[in-house]
Amino acid sequence: MAVDRRFTNQQGEREADFVSCVIWRKSAENFAQYMHKGSLVGIEGRLQTRNYENQQGQRVYVTEVVVENFSFLEPRSSNRNAAPQGGNNYGAPVNNAPQNNQTQNNNPFTSGTNNGSQANTNSNPAPSAPAGNNQPNNGNNGSNANDPFANTGDSIDISDDDLPF
Repeated sequence: MAVDRRFTNQQGEREADFVSCVIWRKSAENFAQYMHKGSLVGIEGRLQTRNYENQQGQRVYVTEVVVENFSFLEPRSSNRNAAPQGGNNYGAPVNNAPQNNQTQNNNPFTSGTNNGSQANTNSNPAPSAPAGNNQPNNGNNGSNANDPFANTGDSIDISDDDLPF
């Protein structure tokens, strides 16, 4: 993940920091399917530091973000249009989060765009997938067989004690 710094260097350019992230299972598949290089994504997780011994016998420390949740921060249509340029080859890193696809309909950033109604209709096929009959509303007839969100209708019971706020 690339994170732009808020300040500029001596040449007036903004530098970027590259943070290693790991994401597991279905979340990794969904991330790889819909994200591409340059996609705007919000990531929630925890920092993890691990170490190993490299081939030269030196101890190497690695700090990474273990993704617990992520949000698509741009309309799905803009992801689809830009995917061929950036590619979709993310080598399925790691994540122990439950189904992360429910975050799309709660995304405060997509409703604030200039084309709010288009962003909501294009970025919400995942939340409508549990009903199973709202999928064709996104204008992609025939693509339901390739939709990783199509069979994720299981609800999750969360007590008030488990909420982070």
